[in-house]
Amino acid sequence: MRSAFFAIRNRLDRAGILLSGLCAVHCVLGVVLVGALGLGGEVLLSPAIHRVGLALALVVGLVSLGFGVLRHGRVMPLLLGGLGLSLMAAAIMVGHGLPEAVLTVIGVSLVAYAHIRNLHTAC
Repeated sequence: MRSAFFAIRNRLDRAGILLSGLCAVHCVLGVVLVGALGLGGEVLLSPAIHRVGLALALVVGLVSLGFGVLRHGRVMPLLLGGLGLSLMAAAIMVGHGLPEAVLTVIGVSLVAYAHIRNLHTAC
């Protein structure tokens, strides 16, 4: 049972890394396609996409990083992930543009790094 629990947590960490990368790509493509070319604004800048993405990141991040603390006792991945999630939430509040992109990319980078640290401390 215990190994199944940790396998699920490891999968969640990997999913968190993947989601972080997809979020960063979405953000950069959104800025380039909408800002430079004027394409895809309704889809790429939709508030619903950002809210759903943040909700997924919160669930995956808090569950996997929280379980990581229970497993290995290290709080740093959870703190880094929490900071990254906070920056992602702040990005939603500042509106579209460069500040949103910067906050989002920094936030998802911290979340991805937290998941990587969580995977490495699981050994």
